[in-house]
Formats: sequence, structure tokens, C-alpha cells
Amino acid sequence: MHCPFCNAPETKVVDSRLATEGIQVRRRRECVKCGERYTTYETAELSLPRVIKSDGNRERFEEAKIRRGLIKALEKRPVESDEIDRVANQITKRLMTEGVREISSQVLGEWVMDALRDLDQVAYVRFASVYRSFQDVNAFREEVEKLVQATTAKS
Repeated sequence: MHCPFCNAPETKVVDSRLATEGIQVRRRRECVKCGERYTTYETAELSLPRVIKSDGNRERFEEAKIRRGLIKALEKRPVESDEIDRVANQITKRLMTEGVREISSQVLGEWVMDALRDLDQVAYVRFASVYRSFQDVNAFREEVEKLVQATTAKS
């Protein structure tokens, strides 16, 4: 890997450790020429299924989109960014283990809602209101009532 500071072709790895629940390897590198240190992250490049959008278009799966949806739903909620990363990684792992070539965006949306239901109920309702395109207050109320019933049943 070339040094990002002086573009020298030779660098050495000073430290390696697992990051983000073992999905990435974090490496501290040092340039042999200029001595500057920097961090790189290594991930396995996997062939993930394509996502079938509601309009029939197909696109490659992007974990960043899942993460953005989670961040938006959890905005101003007492949930740490590590939890958001954990959920996004969990959904990606689940997608890999499904062993399918294509998956609908509706299924992915349901997975996100399942994760949010357990993580933060307010964020769940926020996400559901956009994802399910609530048209009025009654649809909103019905979803909250379902959530309350599910929560009561678990107790």
C-alpha cells in the first residue's frame, strides 16, 4: 500500500486487530520513507444479493443505506452509534446467510423494522411511518397499538 502522505510504495504494519465484531481488520501502518502513521481497514469483498426495489429495478446491496435509515430513525434517541453499527452488520450477515441471489427491498425493510422494534420503539414507529407510508393518524395509531400489544405479550 502506498503512503497517503508521501506516496512511497513501502509501508509496514505496526499493529493489527479485529474491528466491528470481527468483520474488519484494523491495521496501523507506518511509512518506511517518511515515518508517518495511518490506519487502514480491511474487509472481505463478498458477493451480496441484488436488491429488487418496489419499482422492479435492481441494484447492488449497500450496507450504508441500511445504516443511513437506522441513523435517521434513531435521530435524537438515546442509542449509541455502536448499536447502529451492530444492527447494520447483523442485517448484512443475515443477508449473506440467506444464500439468495436477489432479495426484495420490502424484506430488508421488515428486517430493519424488526431490529428497531427491539432497539428503540420510538425509532421503530418513525421508520414504520415512512416505510409503510402512513396516510393518516389512524394508521399511525394502529401501528402503535400493535407495538404495545406485542410488548405486553413479551412481558
